[in-house]
Amino acid sequence: MDTEKFRGLGVAMVTPFKDNLQIDYSALDKLIDFLLSNGVNFLVVQGTTAETATLTDNEKRQLADYIIKKVNRRVPIVLGIGGNDTQKVIETYKNFDLTGVDAILSVTPYYNKPTQKGLYLHFKAIAEATRLPLIVYNVPGRTGVNMTAETTLKLAHDFQGKIIGVKEASGNLNQMAYILRDRPDGFLVLSGDDGLTLPQMAMGADGVISVVGNCAPAQFSRMVNLALQGKFTDAAALHLSLIELIDLLFIEGNPGGVKAALNALGIIENVLRLPLAPIGDNTFEKIRNALKIL
Repeated sequence: MDTEKFRGLGVAMVTPFKDNLQIDYSALDKLIDFLLSNGVNFLVVQGTTAETATLTDNEKRQLADYIIKKVNRRVPIVLGIGGNDTQKVIETYKNFDLTGVDAILSVTPYYNKPTQKGLYLHFKAIAEATRLPLIVYNVPGRTGVNMTAETTLKLAHDFQGKIIGVKEASGNLNQMAYILRDRPDGFLVLSGDDGLTLPQMAMGADGVISVVGNCAPAQFSRMVNLALQGKFTDAAALHLSLIELIDLLFIEGNPGGVKAALNALGIIENVLRLPLAPIGDNTFEKIRNALKIL
């Protein structure tokens, strides 16, 4: 399979809410237009940043349908479908209308803390059950389990053409280096850490699935695409200009920081669903100031 369309900047979109906690589709329109007009290569729908854990099944379907129709194939769509019950994940795949979806992003099971064998068998079962290409997502800081380079590579080699890449968010540069060194041809390695994207791309990573891309898409997409072209001096200047904003977005958790940034830009309301809460005024002001100097 040609994986070129998933290289570059992918943005893990937030879900805008109104004050009454319903999905704000007017703000979603603004966000999509903002992202597509500023160089985003693909969109990730219903990832962690979307507060997907708080969305009902009906909301998930309606939200995905709305974004797919609005985007109208201008960029690829990656849909997040994951969980810690393998059979339930497979049933979701089978029951979800995947028309217009280009690939699936599936996170390692959280809370259960499976072994490496369990992780392998989990993704094996999903890969065998879905017709769409699968990008696996390793984020031990959220799930409580790290999928090792060995397990990722075994999946990559055993399911070539089905498991097409990994979003690697372990923060471990050596772990990513082993994946990059030993991956099969065409297997994507995407950063899951905005602040590490440039050094990871210097080692050969193909791009990033980003949070900061929501609020600084033009600057971050330029950095990523300069790195893809091997222009690392120019890319480094952009990286350094963005690093304070990136840090600020995560000080009080994601997506609290990026929702505050998008609110400061006039795109969405600063509303989250519990158990998440808006960031404090002090951090908000720092984010506002960081945006002004971009």
